[in-house]
Amino acid sequence: MEGQQLTERQQQVYDLIRRLIVKRGYGPTVREIGEEFGIKSPNGVMCHLKAIERKGLIRRSPNKSRAIELTHEADRSAGAIQFAGIVAAGPTTLAFEQNDRLNLSEIFAGEDRFILQVSGDSMIEAHIADGDYVVVQRTDSASPGSIVVAQTPEGEATLKYWYPEDGRIRLQPANADMDPIYVREANVMGVAVGVIRSQM
Repeated sequence: MEGQQLTERQQQVYDLIRRLIVKRGYGPTVREIGEEFGIKSPNGVMCHLKAIERKGLIRRSPNKSRAIELTHEADRSAGAIQFAGIVAAGPTTLAFEQNDRLNLSEIFAGEDRFILQVSGDSMIEAHIADGDYVVVQRTDSASPGSIVVAQTPEGEATLKYWYPEDGRIRLQPANADMDPIYVREANVMGVAVGVIRSQM
């Protein structure tokens, strides 16, 4: 965002907006911003909001007191993570062409990560349940015993423990009722680095 740098105070206001939206789902009021930074005049707060909006980081609705939204530019600058679709705790195909992004940067900040929603119960003993979201660090290698997104030569992807063995790879579920998958070849697409529960 060249030429669109925020001043120190604008950055502080923007950080507050982003933090509250991530934490509670909606942004602060003009009064909350004023109280946070000791700005006595609502017009003083509005000047900061207008400047941040001009720089493309937020959108505001003039008719709603809390209607401050982060823009896609803000998502990119804050390190939002690409949502790549659903991974079966059984085979599936990933969809990196999707444009959806989930802004979890304050929880799982990091370069080159993506998010998958889990379908199925094959990893429940690793506390990864159907409907949960897994944050994956993109990599093409993994240590034995890592939870990985692995892709078979047929293009199917699955979330399993990774165990290379003599002449084959064991993709081990974390479910005592399910058998491991044995394949001669598979590629590591990434290693799981975090889980967001769908049911708290």
